[in-house]
Amino acid sequence: MKKIALLVIVAACCIHLYAQQIAGNILHKKWDAYWITVPGATAHGYGVYHFRKTFQLSKKPGHFIVHVSADNRYKLYVNGTQVSFGPARADVYNWNFETVDIAAQLQQGNNTIAAIVWNFGEERQEAQISYQTGFILQGDSTDEAVVNTNNTWKGTQDKAYSPLQPDLIYTYYAAGPTEKIDYNSYPSGWQQAGYDDTKWQPAQQLFNGLPKGVFNYTLGWMLVPRPIPQMELTQQRLQSVRLSNGISVTDDFLQGAEKFTVPANTKISLLFDQSFLTTAFPVLQFSKGKNAVIDLSYAEGLYVNEDSNKNWRTENQKGNRNEIEGKHFVGTKDEIIANGGDNETFSPLAFRTYRYIKCDITTKDEPITINDLYGLYTGYPFQYNAGFSSDDPSLTKILETGWRTARLDAQETYSDCPYYEQLQYVGDTRIQALVSLYNSGDDRLVRNAISQIYNSLMPEGITLSRYPTANPQEIPTFSLIWIGMLHDYWMYRGDTAFIQSNLQASRMILNFFHHYQQADGSLRNVPYWIFSDWCGGKGWHNGIAPIGTDGSSAMLDIQLLMAYKTAAELEKQVGLQELSDKYEKAATLLKQTIQKSYWDESTHMYADTRDKNTFSQHTNTLAILTGVVNGNEATALAEKIMSDTTLSKASIYFRYYVHQAYNKAGLGNKYLDQLGVWRKNLEMGMTTWAEIDDINRTRSDCHAWGSSPNIELFRIVLGINSDAPGFKKVKIEPHLGYLKKASGFMPHPAGRISASYEYNEAAKKWNIVIMLPAHITGTFIWKAKEYTLQSGETKLLLQ
Repeated sequence: MKKIALLVIVAACCIHLYAQQIAGNILHKKWDAYWITVPGATAHGYGVYHFRKTFQLSKKPGHFIVHVSADNRYKLYVNGTQVSFGPARADVYNWNFETVDIAAQLQQGNNTIAAIVWNFGEERQEAQISYQTGFILQGDSTDEAVVNTNNTWKGTQDKAYSPLQPDLIYTYYAAGPTEKIDYNSYPSGWQQAGYDDTKWQPAQQLFNGLPKGVFNYTLGWMLVPRPIPQMELTQQRLQSVRLSNGISVTDDFLQGAEKFTVPANTKISLLFDQSFLTTAFPVLQFSKGKNAVIDLSYAEGLYVNEDSNKNWRTENQKGNRNEIEGKHFVGTKDEIIANGGDNETFSPLAFRTYRYIKCDITTKDEPITINDLYGLYTGYPFQYNAGFSSDDPSLTKILETGWRTARLDAQETYSDCPYYEQLQYVGDTRIQALVSLYNSGDDRLVRNAISQIYNSLMPEGITLSRYPTANPQEIPTFSLIWIGMLHDYWMYRGDTAFIQSNLQASRMILNFFHHYQQADGSLRNVPYWIFSDWCGGKGWHNGIAPIGTDGSSAMLDIQLLMAYKTAAELEKQVGLQELSDKYEKAATLLKQTIQKSYWDESTHMYADTRDKNTFSQHTNTLAILTGVVNGNEATALAEKIMSDTTLSKASIYFRYYVHQAYNKAGLGNKYLDQLGVWRKNLEMGMTTWAEIDDINRTRSDCHAWGSSPNIELFRIVLGINSDAPGFKKVKIEPHLGYLKKASGFMPHPAGRISASYEYNEAAKKWNIVIMLPAHITGTFIWKAKEYTLQSGETKLLLQ
């Protein structure tokens, strides 16, 4: 399996390399290959299918490029080796195909290409859009045409599979079914070259593949090249056995150096601990044990029952994630029924999210041997290209945890959480995208996210709240955040053509909101779910900020103001000056209305409604960020946000905006004092950030909307920020707080930026060293004084 993992990573590199070298006709005419299915297969229901094609080559080729896709998903094998996994999630109008050079796995003589394809039907992941069951593989040229899918391929339905639905405490679960596999019916070795497929049927041809934009009298998916690399696959060994019942397992088993056997007619149970949360394909290898049942269950953490008089299921308490004593295991589960054969391997079709794996085995009349159990970590192949160190080592732990969270929430799209939903929500994604840019520099998933949300546009003008999604959900405020996300990309990456291609969506969104504006610019009766934050404060319901008796909402008005200002700048830079002027005018009116309607002189704060009976960190935060209040007044307001305990509090998600407001108002040096919720996560054994502040009762243990310190330790503390579109200029304004020593580096489109600060007690001065990439200049700000930064190294000695 380690060999397979490495080969898949090689295949991913091939995809990235050859996606830019696709033969011209592949994108501009009907494919010769057909979408195929198994005769009699349901078009839309649950089913797992295998396809094979055996062919001959007169010699081993130097290149052999194929394009492959399926609905819902597939894994592709060449002579028994997995070479591709996909397609990357999208929609029917933009259905991805992977491009793979499989020459390395081919040989002179007989060769076999095989695929497993599945449709989870009505049980599929909410993020999985589907047209119908199908598989297609197209050779790049006439040299590869021998493998084009048609009725020369063979196929069969795998009746060993059936779906399982999890029995979880929290009701909203959208990550798809798990699997029950009866190996008595499983076609073991189906992907190998020597497998006997004589009883398989000729594949049923549906219709030819059709690239997006090409006309033909055909149906189905509009095929586009995959814009992102394949996912990483890296072996992860389980770290410890926390509980065992009926058997003893040594550390040698955990390291893959020893097997264990469960006797006949025996029940055993094992609790394995990965020691950190992960997203992985568990791999179970077993032998013998005819009809033995193996249950593999997966959990982020266990549930505690502190009061025996209460129902632990309704209490929803997890406690410290490192602790297991007296706790209950609740999680998703795969069920495997052994066939008595040797060296069988189970790995699920979709990845699992877990820290803990519970393995329950019930044998029948034959002992079963467990040869190995481990995971293949999977996720978007981000590389960590940043670094941070300081005289506070806890900040390094916060960064490590935030990066792990961000990675687990980045697969073929960004996602809110890997265990429960796997959905790309705009509010989460904006923060995740900036983490990617500050920590990795790889912007491909960012661009993909911006484009996919664009593709979700509704006719009335807003995007969906999340995309891809099988069922629409509308959060209009997330459409406003998408405009901010577009501006973020403009500032950190530039790319005028890309920004311009997305401006129409920005215009449609603002036009949608314009229909609900009153004469003074304020909003009334905005439809759908106007979510702002998971806040339990007075007047907040289901994430919706307070709405006044007259229908007023400061949070809505200020979010619209922020979008107007952002859109005006984009239009001025790369769009239409007339629209920039229009948005500036609308922003000026709205700013005046906000000041007049929501400022409360008695508290010197902005109220949530014109009734002025509720106040929140949220409204006052956005008042600072939008420039409704500036200068000393903004500083005073920021101090109130920080200290007034009567305000409705921002969650770990919305603190991203709160901390920016502190910085804008001149309180950046207090940022490091605001990390209490992150430190609390670590104290409770979390290895990723919880969805909400109530870590004990949070649903998800992994929400990357809480990873904002992975941005702000670089942007606020080290002070590194973009000062011009495309990061063409750099502004560095550090806020070191209590630190006496801090340094770090981060990726930049032209190379790397680094900053180092060390206080010299004897001289009472700071030794400062800044490094900028070639041809990049900037400004360094220290105690309100500006210093010019040239490319290369700049050294400063400042008080």
